[in-house]
Amino acid sequence: MGSLEGAHLVLEFDDNRLANALFGEYGRNLALIERRLGVTADSHGNHVAIAGPQESCEQTRRVLDSLYELLRTGHDLTQGDVEGAIRLVTAQGSLFEDEAAGRLASAEIRLRKRVVRARTPVQDAYIRALKRSTLVFATGPAGTGKTWLAVAHAVHLFERREVDRIILSRPAVEAGERLGFLPGDLREKVDPYLRPVYDALYDLMERGMVERALQSGEIEIAPLAFMRGRTLANAVAILDEAQNCTPMQMKMFLTRLGENSKMIVTGDPSQIDLPDGQSSGLVEAVDLLGDVDGISQVAFSAADVVRHELVARIVAAYDARDAKRTRKGGGR
Repeated sequence: MGSLEGAHLVLEFDDNRLANALFGEYGRNLALIERRLGVTADSHGNHVAIAGPQESCEQTRRVLDSLYELLRTGHDLTQGDVEGAIRLVTAQGSLFEDEAAGRLASAEIRLRKRVVRARTPVQDAYIRALKRSTLVFATGPAGTGKTWLAVAHAVHLFERREVDRIILSRPAVEAGERLGFLPGDLREKVDPYLRPVYDALYDLMERGMVERALQSGEIEIAPLAFMRGRTLANAVAILDEAQNCTPMQMKMFLTRLGENSKMIVTGDPSQIDLPDGQSSGLVEAVDLLGDVDGISQVAFSAADVVRHELVARIVAAYDARDAKRTRKGGGR
């Protein structure tokens, strides 16, 4: 698709409409690639000329080729797609030499509404772990896609009828889940605390399908306390914000696992809201179950934040502060 000579690369794309979408409105996708990879990229019609360090030019080619293939399959590019392609290619480095292998092969989840693709190397490892393991722990900061990808995998299994139900749970209000003082019925009490999982569902499934599944009980959204005493068979169960579970609650949830079921546990150990002196069930479980067969653990970091580039810098700043405090012995 192009010719490479020294630190100069010229790419030609065979569809002008797709090339315009690839470069972005007013060339914003190219501008993002320029900032991230340290190259200059000038587009003319369906051509783009790239200049810069040899490795950066090659990485740019692989990013553009990968994004063009997405467009060819009918995918509408977002800034997140561009960011993800850049992250994947820089993580892979110069691992691939031939043209076919050089295409970015990120893990994906195919849904009726959309195709969900990994945008970072850790997201790639997470999706592969979700497909491989019965129980997956995903830890790390907000904005890394932990919950969203977990819901996407659950929807995938549900749409393929590999499971009969999706169960989404969170500790509500506090670890003790004192909901009684709130007005309304159970759903009205709990909904504000489970809003992120609703948002993920509506983003990944058609609204009518979500509403029907909620009405039929095929999708159940409930506080953690309502998992006690149940056995979850033929289901995907997701426990979100698990850092606010007590060890007893975590053990209770994990032992609900039934035949032909999967569990996904997500949380951010740096955002524990439990009372002082109360240990986190998520932290304990990750430490205790690390070597158990059938369980995978995936740890995200600020480098995996996919919401907005500024969010990643904010998370990194807080992480650096916490690390500095730890070195001084100050703790959190």
